[in-house]
Amino acid sequence: MTLKTEYPDLPTVTMSAVSNGSSSTDDSSVTISDEPGSKLKKRETWGRKLDFLLACIGFSVGLGNVWRFPFLCYKNGGGAFLIPYFVAVILGGIPVFLLEVSLGQFMSEGGVGAWKICPLFQGIGYACSIIVFFLDCNYNIILSWSLYYLFSSFTDVLPWSACGHEWNTPNCTEFESIRNRSLIARNNTFSEIGGDNITYDDAMGEEARKYMRTIVMDPVTEFWERKVLAISNGIDEPGTIKWDLALCLLLAWIVVYFCIWKGIKSSGKVMYFTATSPYILMLVLLIRGVTLDGAIDGLKYYLIPDWSKLLRRQVWVDAGTQIFFSYSISLGTLTALGSYNKFHHNSYKDSILFALANTFTSFLAGFVIFSVLGFMAKRQGLTVDEVAESGPGLAFIAYPEAVSQMPVAPLWSIVFFVMILLLGLDSQFVGVEGFITTVVDRWPHHLRRGYRREILIGIVCLIAFFIGLAMVTNGGMYVFQLFDYYPASRIVLLVAFFESIVVAYIYGVDRFYDNLEMMYGFRLNSWMKYCWMYLTPGFTIIIFILSTISYSGLTYKRKTIEYIYPQWAVSIGWMMACSSIVFIPIVMAINIYKTKGSLKTRIQYLLRPMLKSYQLRPNEDMSKVTLITRCDYGPEIDEPEIAADETAAAQNHLIEKRAEETTPNEEAAVECTKDSKL
Repeated sequence: MTLKTEYPDLPTVTMSAVSNGSSSTDDSSVTISDEPGSKLKKRETWGRKLDFLLACIGFSVGLGNVWRFPFLCYKNGGGAFLIPYFVAVILGGIPVFLLEVSLGQFMSEGGVGAWKICPLFQGIGYACSIIVFFLDCNYNIILSWSLYYLFSSFTDVLPWSACGHEWNTPNCTEFESIRNRSLIARNNTFSEIGGDNITYDDAMGEEARKYMRTIVMDPVTEFWERKVLAISNGIDEPGTIKWDLALCLLLAWIVVYFCIWKGIKSSGKVMYFTATSPYILMLVLLIRGVTLDGAIDGLKYYLIPDWSKLLRRQVWVDAGTQIFFSYSISLGTLTALGSYNKFHHNSYKDSILFALANTFTSFLAGFVIFSVLGFMAKRQGLTVDEVAESGPGLAFIAYPEAVSQMPVAPLWSIVFFVMILLLGLDSQFVGVEGFITTVVDRWPHHLRRGYRREILIGIVCLIAFFIGLAMVTNGGMYVFQLFDYYPASRIVLLVAFFESIVVAYIYGVDRFYDNLEMMYGFRLNSWMKYCWMYLTPGFTIIIFILSTISYSGLTYKRKTIEYIYPQWAVSIGWMMACSSIVFIPIVMAINIYKTKGSLKTRIQYLLRPMLKSYQLRPNEDMSKVTLITRCDYGPEIDEPEIAADETAAAQNHLIEKRAEETTPNEEAAVECTKDSKL
């Protein structure tokens, strides 16, 4: 249906049956009159209410909960770390999580489109998309390593449990020999010092520790560095592609593609398995871990509080960055997931449930990891802090080393790496889905036709695969560390700061509270309002500043050496980090340039939210809103330029005309591209 108005400056309004997220129709496509015979698929919504919560848990609850939180907890004061952790949850995690998912739900668009609430700051959506693309390229490398270890576990004897393989060096020493050397080092230290009342920790000191950590090369480290990675001496020695790892990477991307190629309804079904199965496997590993000799020692290291560490700046920085890392904030994906909710879905309740699930998973993973590390430390005659590692070192060195010393080692290795795969897989394919959603919502009239979305997913996966090949070379680990350390480490804090400021002060926190009431049917208490206005932006910018002050150059710690990155590599890392945040001023400048009128008029126009009629509040002041009514889906139709001098009277007239000539279902299904140049 086409509406004609008496205002010549207002373009024709084309009504379509494209879903905005609140429609309940099951039609998969509609015919657009501007392009006879073409099919424009409607925007999907979650099939069940639980799908959204599982998708958020699957995306955000991942490897960071397993290999980062437990290490940070033990390093930063054990149980004392819970204080800054929960402060970060309350001031940063839950408020920004709710802001992103509810914004996506209200706007029914992901990424860039959701920031039509303030077109001047649509660069936030682009910044989030760049960050999540970097992470998508990086994250699948971990899945390829996991696949490699999983395939290697299907054997009678784990290949990293003993020396004598072609990749081992003459210095390789098996675990029993390591334990004997540890006891010898301890006895020698006692003999040299001489004293009846000296404890092991006092006597052994750093001398024996250095002896154990530098001279002895164990088979699990050699398997990781010489067999899996075939690691070179630095990033300036890329070497050749390891084709066994490249095939694992290709398999990982194929699995990701088929998890999301049919849309969020099919991927939501996959989530029921990938998001829940890791908990079963973690409970199995926990039961096994706590029954091992020495498990209690590991748990003591994990939990016993050291209150003095709360005075250290780095403890609070670690807590803040861990929350933003584990909640997957400022990546745009949470906004995309929320955009698939029906308009009246209670995402506030889901935010609370998500926070509980995320925290529970982190603590559960800590028990799983440190119970096994305590066993390994006691068996080798070392202390827990000597065997505890973070990041890939935990998943591919420390834990496999512990597993190899258990009875029926291949079975426990398979269980562990299946758990790692499932934890990583849903995080990966939901992350890719978030990026795809941003692109499709940016050009819906082109990409929601035929099999174009499926083709787009294939192209994105292929590009990310080729980028990932640089991380499966001999120098690939050094490239991986660049991707892991710079693009999303501190920048997400700055992006979250801008998100809070825009919603609270430019769009208006009271207006946003009214929008939430429209969706939920009840009004939230004032706590979130104060968070978005004061506490959250203050918390994020303080943590960002503190993390910048405590910044240290990137290094990669291996078993025997610590590699320091050259300056040119660090510069590339910072370029990757800045490549996202620079889109905020760049897009701001482009939007101002493309808008008509004086500079003041342009800025005033771009500060007005661009809303559809069903998003308007009762008695809305239309002088402060740009009503989205232009719908030009045909590729042959020139998209109209933004007219900054449109009057509220013209907009109100259009509302009245539409109320007379459209049905409620049609009104709720308006899909527009007037801002396609933003």
